[in-house]
Amino acid sequence: MAASDSPGQAYLLDNRAVAAGARFEALSRLYDPSTFRHIRDLGIGPGWRCWEVGAGGTTVATWLAGQTGSSGAVLATDIDVSRAEAAAAPTVEIRRHDVVREPPPEGSFDLVHARLVLVHLAERDQALRAMSGALRPGGWLLVEDADPGLQPLACLETHSAEERLANRLRVGFRKLLAARGADLEYGRRLPRLFRELGLLEVAADAYFPVAVPATIELELATISLIRDELLAHGVATEEEIARHLASVAAGRLDLAQPPLISARGRKPRR
Repeated sequence: MAASDSPGQAYLLDNRAVAAGARFEALSRLYDPSTFRHIRDLGIGPGWRCWEVGAGGTTVATWLAGQTGSSGAVLATDIDVSRAEAAAAPTVEIRRHDVVREPPPEGSFDLVHARLVLVHLAERDQALRAMSGALRPGGWLLVEDADPGLQPLACLETHSAEERLANRLRVGFRKLLAARGADLEYGRRLPRLFRELGLLEVAADAYFPVAVPATIELELATISLIRDELLAHGVATEEEIARHLASVAAGRLDLAQPPLISARGRKPRR
């Protein structure tokens, strides 16, 4: 859930910021159930060797370790492992690694997984090739990335000024992401990209959160993280940001997130 910086530009959602911890927790509550369901469907079990790319937080790596047992191994990598280090355990290795600029880890994996990582990378195709190349024959690649182009709104209803303000802030957020090289239509491309890599049994679906409690926590943390950028680029005023945060905290908005596309594919056995 973390990404490498785009050349010459800082990553908008800085993992080192105070609000990043709350954002990771909200993302985990929002998306972990869907992620774990997809990985279970792949047949994960004792002895599997897994690579979690852009680990960011701890929940996925810790859950993978529980599924693979004492005979398995989990490698969790990120360019900033400060928040992931708490997941370290006898079968979990935490390693600083840049999936774009460094060679893939040694060995091969039964599962390579990344969530909300590649969408932020300018060199996302290179990273995807590296991840696919790290699979053992028969191993699974599972990539989960958002597609804000499919659904760009914070509030699907727009009957109130509060909802319209929320959508204006969301549009500004998207523009800031795009300016840093994010591909806001990346999720929908994943099945095709998987086939072009030669993966088999390619399939994908989408999780589309609407009015889920964790979206409140996520919105509060995200706006706190990007507050200065919203102000600097004239997206909103201090008063508007304060008003929006108050509306969110009071539960007056039914907040949505863009669809999270989960795509899977299997490396040929020979």
